[in-house]
Amino acid sequence: MLTSLVELRVLDGANLYFSRAAVKLTLDLTALIDAPAPAAKAYASALGLGATRPGRIGSGFRQRFAVRVVGHIVRRIAREAGIGRIGVRVRSESDVHRLVVAFPWAHEGRARALGAAIVEVVDAFGSEDLPDLVSSVGDRVRNEPAGDPPPTLRPKVPVVAVTGTNGKTTTSRMIAHIGRAAGLHVGWSSTDGVYYDGELVKYGDFSGPSGAGQVLSQPGVQLAVTETARGGILRRGVGVAYNDVSVVTNVTADHLGLGGIDTVDQLAEVKAVITKITRPRGWCVVNGDDPRTFAMRLDSPAKCWVFSRDPDSPSIRAVLDEGGRATTVLDGFITVLDQSSDAEPLLKVVDVPMTLSGLSHYNVENALAAASAALGLGLPRNAVIEGLSTFSPAENNPGRMNMYSVRDFTVVIDLAHNEAGLEALLEIMNGVRQPGGRLLLALGSPGDRADDMVAAMGAIGARGADRVVIGHKGDYLRGRPPEELEAVFREGTSSVGVDDVPSYPTELEAAKALVGEAEAGDVVAVMSLQDRASLDEWLRSEGATVDNPETLKAKVERAQH
Repeated sequence: MLTSLVELRVLDGANLYFSRAAVKLTLDLTALIDAPAPAAKAYASALGLGATRPGRIGSGFRQRFAVRVVGHIVRRIAREAGIGRIGVRVRSESDVHRLVVAFPWAHEGRARALGAAIVEVVDAFGSEDLPDLVSSVGDRVRNEPAGDPPPTLRPKVPVVAVTGTNGKTTTSRMIAHIGRAAGLHVGWSSTDGVYYDGELVKYGDFSGPSGAGQVLSQPGVQLAVTETARGGILRRGVGVAYNDVSVVTNVTADHLGLGGIDTVDQLAEVKAVITKITRPRGWCVVNGDDPRTFAMRLDSPAKCWVFSRDPDSPSIRAVLDEGGRATTVLDGFITVLDQSSDAEPLLKVVDVPMTLSGLSHYNVENALAAASAALGLGLPRNAVIEGLSTFSPAENNPGRMNMYSVRDFTVVIDLAHNEAGLEALLEIMNGVRQPGGRLLLALGSPGDRADDMVAAMGAIGARGADRVVIGHKGDYLRGRPPEELEAVFREGTSSVGVDDVPSYPTELEAAKALVGEAEAGDVVAVMSLQDRASLDEWLRSEGATVDNPETLKAKVERAQH
């Protein structure tokens, strides 16, 4: 028998639908959506929904009708099972035949049984004994063994949760570094692994709930910093019941078309989950220059700490009027603002190595976010200053804006995994290019990026650089043929008049080709995801040296003059 069930997913913590553990059902309602209106109306009436208008077959109106019907089914079965009031969220998807229904759970066995019962009633479309079926499945749910409670962790140490499209890894690393400067034993999780006091504990992508569990399980941990990615929230929910500080760096197009998230607004909904579970006495740290991020403060129980590079930003005025705080750049200093006290300068932006002498606007924002989070935790001002001033791009932030001097030109290694990240990389390349120098760029993308994003990166790269090649990420193609990615990249580069775009099987080989072409004053950049370690090793074997803050400052000044 065909079933309407596409997926039943148990979410262990806060998620897109609820601020607690929930069950998410993805349903294919083709039978209901494509049924003649009288049959659809008869089905709703048999379930106790008399006054309904199904709308035209396959229409948006019919999908909205199905949203109402499915929500009613969940509540009817819950009543029959003795559950009483139950929270229900039903969301339409871009495919008019699909819906997502979610409800919170306290015991997994009974929750799974309720999910199965919902599917059984939906599958019974056209049946004549629906009331009896609802009653019988309700009894079955009532008698199902309760099962285990949610495994959501209730931390006993302060937790900072960091999310965003760009900058979340850098910001979480900065916060952890500041925590260590304050003398704390710090654990943090990210897309690169789990770290404890600067040492790698476990390698891999731990930006989901398992990362939080790994961090909080470290003996003696005093502060947990968790990078929280979109995928983990959608697949399993947030791993902790609450956090003390939430940080959202920004929201831009990335990973769209995956997991039912098709728009930037929907992506912002996912990112906002961490702000909704911030403790009321904590702080919700948001980017005041990103409207979607700034709006997240409204649904957070915590106070708002906004950051912006513009001290006259309306977002800063609004938050200060609301009794919150702000971190900005004032007269070249990273500065904290509060209505009840004088502006408090921390340190000059140019003294924060990660900002590349103030050249990297994204990293200025990341520094502002990290300072806000650390101060929101109650860490000492001196620790914030020490942490920001000693956080080195190469040593403390591998793979993000790492810069090398090779003979008489510069090489940059950076993740730059989406359009905004690539634009930030080009900003840096231009900022250190000597007069007459060229920009040589190795493009690349994982295989799960949408075609329009890959093509856009091709156009951005070809427009901004003097020479572009493609360096594939073989470990991250995710089943997509490299030739297909090449075609999409070249479609983008051709749209701006660039057709000569060779490809290489790895990031390393692409880098070797561009370094071989580089001349005095040029800047070579590689969008690197998988070959960072081998790139570093090869560059050093070629005599490359890692740029220290003084070298970077000299390059920026030389480029400006």
